Amino acid sequence: MKDYKYIYGPIPSRRLGRSLGIAPIPVKTCNYSCVYCQLGRTDKMTLTRQMFYPVQDILAELKDAIQGNIEYDVVSVVGNGEPTLYSGLGTLIQETRKYVAKPIAVITNGALLYDSIVRSELKGADIVMPSLDAYDEISFHQINRGHHGLSFERVLSGIIEFSHEYTADLWLEIMIIAGVNDSDESLEKLRDLTKLIRFNRLYINTPIRPPAEPWVTASTPERLSRAACILGGTSIEHFSPTPYQSGIDDDYRAVISLIGRHAMREQEIISFLRIRGNLTVDLILNQLKEDNDVEKIHYQDTIIFRTK
Repeated sequence: MKDYKYIYGPIPSRRLGRSLGIAPIPVKTCNYSCVYCQLGRTDKMTLTRQMFYPVQDILAELKDAIQGNIEYDVVSVVGNGEPTLYSGLGTLIQETRKYVAKPIAVITNGALLYDSIVRSELKGADIVMPSLDAYDEISFHQINRGHHGLSFERVLSGIIEFSHEYTADLWLEIMIIAGVNDSDESLEKLRDLTKLIRFNRLYINTPIRPPAEPWVTASTPERLSRAACILGGTSIEHFSPTPYQSGIDDDYRAVISLIGRHAMREQEIISFLRIRGNLTVDLILNQLKEDNDVEKIHYQDTIIFRTK
């Protein structure tokens, strides 16, 4: 597989398995600037939907990619920002279905679900995965730091309305941050809100890769278990991710392509290279550490790599 502009992976997803990604928006273009985002702070904050790239250009890469020898369980529209900002989303979903027999998932922060056009476009997906991290206006600004045109009530009402219109699988995700929204009081407030939402699954997550803000830390296993108990959801720490894959022949270029979309722990890179039969793992790790275009972050007793 080539090094594509819009298509990447498959990458391992604890929720979806082997995920072949579609990125229909420029990097770090979003209507949130979440404190836990592994991409760092949002570069372009916007509420305006745009046709950032031609749908046919994305589909051309997708068709080329799936002709290669790759194994994937789902096609995920997410990229490195908020995919519902892509005004061609509905057409992209419809056209993608002509070429793939696997489920199509859209991973979204849910902020634009108040828009009836966005809700209509998303109905073509097999799985929609919105986030709900906050329980009021204060926690919304503390965690998600949304565009000034957004309010918590507007976002919440959109998620609720979409959940009752959408007939396929809706998987709700809540990001738990230590000392921010993992107390029993916070979790009970979140639980009260989830009762208003129709969902098929509820996943509880916590930051496992370097966040946008250095003060953000992962919740403890005990708190995650408590969250699962109160919310009635499943902590993703109980899932084992599938291995990373890439159709790019050159091992170093394959790693660079992956970390350009998804930060990787050092051990994940080692496992990826060993599965590919690489015999020069240490050399490639040293090359990554010396590459000025690669960011090396010490986080949770390991080194995490991502492109700058």
